[in-house]
Amino acid sequence: MSTYTKRQHFIDTEEGRTIRRKLQFMTTDNSYNTESSYSTNNSQYPDNLIPFVDKHMNYLSAHPKLDAWMYLANLQLMTRVR
Repeated sequence: MSTYTKRQHFIDTEEGRTIRRKLQFMTTDNSYNTESSYSTNNSQYPDNLIPFVDKHMNYLSAHPKLDAWMYLANLQLMTRVR
C-alpha cells in the first residue's frame, strides 16, 4: 500500500498497470455497474462519455495521497450489482 507524493506518471507504474487491469476486468464482469459517465471534455471524448477505466485512472492520478488499493476496494463495493 504505497502512496506517491506525485502521480503524474502513476499510469506508467506497475501499480498503475495492475489497477488498470483490475478496472478493465470489472468492465467485462456483469456483476459490476461500469457504464460510461458524462464528460464535458468533448475534445478528448467526442461523444461526451468518459469510459469507466479512464475516469477512475484519471482520478487516481489527480489525487496522489489516495490509497489506490483502498479506492479500488471501495469502488468494487459501490458498483456491485445486487
